[in-house]
Amino acid sequence: MSKIAFIYPGQGAQVCGMGQDFYEQTEIGKEIFDLASSLLGFSVPELCFTENDRLNITEYTQAAMVTTSIAMTKVLESRGVKPDVAAGLSLGEYCALYAAGAMSAEDAIRTVRQRGIFMQEEVPVGQGAMAAVLAMDAAAIEAVISDIDGVQIANYNCPGQIVISGRTEAVNTACEKLKAAGAKRTVMLNVSGPFHSKMLTGAGEKLGAVLEGVELHTPQIPYVANVTAAYVTDAANIKPLLQQQVSSSVRWQQSVEAMIADGVDTFIEIGPGKTLAGFMRKIDRTKKVLNIEKLADVDTVVAAVSAAEGEA
Repeated sequence: MSKIAFIYPGQGAQVCGMGQDFYEQTEIGKEIFDLASSLLGFSVPELCFTENDRLNITEYTQAAMVTTSIAMTKVLESRGVKPDVAAGLSLGEYCALYAAGAMSAEDAIRTVRQRGIFMQEEVPVGQGAMAAVLAMDAAAIEAVISDIDGVQIANYNCPGQIVISGRTEAVNTACEKLKAAGAKRTVMLNVSGPFHSKMLTGAGEKLGAVLEGVELHTPQIPYVANVTAAYVTDAANIKPLLQQQVSSSVRWQQSVEAMIADGVDTFIEIGPGKTLAGFMRKIDRTKKVLNIEKLADVDTVVAAVSAAEGEA
C-alpha cells in the first residue's frame, strides 16, 4: 500500500507572489490569508503578493510561509488527498503540525509570527552567521568543527549538503578548516542570524513561554520532529521539541529516511520552490516527489495520487 507524506519547506523558499492564485481563485485559500491578516494586524496578501523588503525579514517571512503552505494544504485536502505522515524543515514543522491535526491554523500562524520575532531579535546583526558545506561527509564535518567553540551543524539537509551555524568568527574559521580538510567549497548564507545554533537558546525559551498558551491535540497522523528525526504521536512531546528546535540541528535527511523506512513512497512538497525535492534526489532518487506551488499543480497531484491508488 502506497504511503503519502506532506512535506513543507522552510525559510529561504519564500518568493513574491506565492499563494496568490490560491487566494484569488479559491474560497478556502482566501479564508486562510484573510484569517492571517486578522490575527497579525497587517495585510498578509500584500506581504506575499507585492514587491517589498519585508518578505525576506525573518519576523515576517515565517508567518507568510506558514500561511501560504496551510492555504495550499487545505485546498489539496479538499480534493481528497490526505497524508499518512507529515514533516517540515524548520518553520515548516508548524505546517506539518497543522497537517497532522495537532495545531490549529490560527495557532500555527500566531506562533510562528512570535517565533520569527524572537529569532530576529536574539542575536545582533553581524554577530552570527551560517554557511553551507558542500560535498563533505557529515561525520567528517563534525570531526573538524568539534574543537571550534561557537559553531555547530544547523541542518543535515541531504548527502553533500550540510549547513553550519554560530558566531561569525567561528563559522569563518570552520569554513577555512573544512576546505583544508577536503570540502569541495563552503558558501556563506544570506541570513539574518545564526539559526539552529546555541546562540538562539534564549529565543527558544521565549517561544516556550508562548507555547504554554497554545492548545495542542493528539496528532491524527504522525509527524516527524526536526530535533529527533523520529515520529511524534503524543501531544505532550510537541512543545518541548518545538522549543529545542530553535537552537538544535534540523535532521532533515534523517527525517526523510525515517519516513522511507516506514514505507512512504510518495512525498508531496507543499509551498514555494522545490528545495525539498532537490534534497530528495540526493537522499533517495527512487521515491516519487510531487510539488504544490501553483493552483494548477493541485490537479496534477490529485491525478497522480489517483493513478497510484488505481494501480495498488
